[in-house]
Amino acid sequence: MLCLYLQAPFGVSRTFTAGSFRPTAEFVSYSAIYGLLLNVAGIEMRHDDGESVMTLIKPNLPKFRLALGALSFPLQHSIYQQLHNYRVGENDKIDDPAKPGMKITLKEEGQRRCKGSKYNVTPARRAFLSDIRAYIALEADGKFECHLLAGLKGESSRTYGLPFLGDNSFLLDKLAKVEQPEPAYWYVPVLPDTAGGLRERVTRLTLTIDRADMSRTTSALFAPTEQPTTEIPAQAWVTVGY
Repeated sequence: MLCLYLQAPFGVSRTFTAGSFRPTAEFVSYSAIYGLLLNVAGIEMRHDDGESVMTLIKPNLPKFRLALGALSFPLQHSIYQQLHNYRVGENDKIDDPAKPGMKITLKEEGQRRCKGSKYNVTPARRAFLSDIRAYIALEADGKFECHLLAGLKGESSRTYGLPFLGDNSFLLDKLAKVEQPEPAYWYVPVLPDTAGGLRERVTRLTLTIDRADMSRTTSALFAPTEQPTTEIPAQAWVTVGY
């Protein structure tokens, strides 16, 4: 078993949402940590089919067990941003108001009306986390652990960007192996038959992400243990992989 200490000033565990508010889970998700570890280990998880390199996931990626613990609970914030989109289709043509008898795309019309400025702008509120201090406990085969440790030393061959936490604007401060972890609040699944009433800090964390078919994305409810402990609860271990 490996235990890594993760520290980041900001991060996000975004779920697939539409609308003006983009929420985040209350803690880092298993899918985000999975992608982070593969990134550090130098394993590319995106499949390039010549059309959708940022969408498709490679088959037969490593599977391993993860347990996530919080040394302290992140704070949650939100900021307002302007979201805009550009139409790219060539079939959405309309009559050109400036040239009777001619056709123009909606994209061209929008660019002309706004004189080159952004058009179709919508205000949106995006939530994010701050002051993330967490443990990542990992049980994987020896080959993957070797790649991961080499990556922590800067010895892996990485081809996809810098390691980040849920958003490529949120880079890490520290990711390092820990020999003797401090007590932490370990996240465990919240089961339907859990006794004892409502749990505090219950949050939904994604396990795997399927950007091509969102119905195949998997997630579950998790909550931290009531007291911090150095011993990882058996139910905190979750198998993640594709």
